[in-house]
Amino acid sequence: MNADAEEAVGAHRAGVGVESPATSQHLQEEKWGYDLYPERRGEKYKPSLAKIALLGEGRESADKMKCEKNVWGCVQSSPLVKLMMAALKSSGCEVDLTRHISCEVCDVTVNGGYDSELNQVIVCQNVTRTEGMTQGVLAHELIHMFDYCRNKLDFKNVEHLACTEIRAANLTHCSFLSAMFQGDASPFKIAKAHQDCVKTKAAFSVMAIRRIDEAEARAVVDRVFDKCYNDLEPIGRRIRRNSLDMYKAYQDRYAFGYE
Repeated sequence: MNADAEEAVGAHRAGVGVESPATSQHLQEEKWGYDLYPERRGEKYKPSLAKIALLGEGRESADKMKCEKNVWGCVQSSPLVKLMMAALKSSGCEVDLTRHISCEVCDVTVNGGYDSELNQVIVCQNVTRTEGMTQGVLAHELIHMFDYCRNKLDFKNVEHLACTEIRAANLTHCSFLSAMFQGDASPFKIAKAHQDCVKTKAAFSVMAIRRIDEAEARAVVDRVFDKCYNDLEPIGRRIRRNSLDMYKAYQDRYAFGYE
């Protein structure tokens, strides 16, 4: 998964029948993405000497401070993030930054996630290094939080998971340029490019979270696509890259009852 696609690979637990408690816990973590978020397992990230030398790791405290600064900047100035937080507050799920948003070290294949058990957005401090990237992660993951708050989604239900991934990709990510990079659009393939982009992003997110193959993930996405794709709350429109859409959406928030 690339850094532009904030995949919502939440740390969700599921019961699995296995041989021993230790093995059961390990398989649960593998199935639900704990390996992508080591701090979700109560571990402290310890970079290897090779990663310190080659990738510049070993500066977790500084990265965390920068990440938290970027989060604060988005909360103060991003119309999209402000809209999502207003929608959550109006739905009875007000966001407390210190409780509901956590900057952590993650696997480098993801740059954000949503943990439904703790009702917490994860911003991957070692991957999401700019305020612009942080805005994308927060917008995407706060849609998952909104869906969980409003509809009481069961993230262990693969169709519920597919639906919220469709909505997040639909509302915040799939510009024509993104679709071209994914191979879902070209100057000669414009029709339904946005829908194809959304389906691809949602399917890859489901694959990452549930460890299922692409054919199965795409089948699940197709089953729920129409209903979830047409649900534009709470933003009210699809946000196009390099447009004024998020500013217009923020101005229109009162129409949805969001202050």
